[in-house]
Amino acid sequence: MTTVQDTILDRIRRQGRGKVFIPKDFLDLGSREATDQSLSRLVRSGDIQRLGRGLYHFPQVNERLGIPLSPDLDEIADALARQTGSRVVPSGAVAANQLGLSTQVPARPVYLSDGRTRQVRIGSTIIQIRHAAPKELPAGSRTSAMVFQALRHLGQAAVDGQVIGQLRRALSPDQRRALLRDARYTTDWIGVVIRQLAPDAEEIAGHG
Repeated sequence: MTTVQDTILDRIRRQGRGKVFIPKDFLDLGSREATDQSLSRLVRSGDIQRLGRGLYHFPQVNERLGIPLSPDLDEIADALARQTGSRVVPSGAVAANQLGLSTQVPARPVYLSDGRTRQVRIGSTIIQIRHAAPKELPAGSRTSAMVFQALRHLGQAAVDGQVIGQLRRALSPDQRRALLRDARYTTDWIGVVIRQLAPDAEEIAGHG
């Protein structure tokens, strides 16, 4: 007989290593009490890790050293967003680093949210969730908001051919098409940059 714990573990494994989960992700499989108990047992058995209150991680493992790797910051941010039912996107400095537009790694990563401001400690890392005005979190896809934040962080004068080229490499044609649709939500100069990222005919044919 398959238990709630078995079903939860099966879903976690199918999602793949590196994912961060919250109890809400499994409420279609059982009651909150059964879900909490199952996750606690999976932590005790070593199948998953507890990162903090209501945050669980199915870690990737360093094959050479045989030790679990730290979770991706975006995975944690996405899980925190699901916890509160809010929108969370990387701030400009974090987004620029993730997109390869900056080599500077923020000492204290900041994410913007339409929810409340708070800090979350994961091990030695403190993630700051900062409430942002609607204009900083325009409608559109999460990737589009991330690119808008990164470009705003760099500033118009710093956006050159090298930046355009890196964004073209970092984003898929589908993501760039979404950027074109979402460009109406941002400032004029960022809209001009976005139009330079439009997928060309060869890319569209290659992904058709």
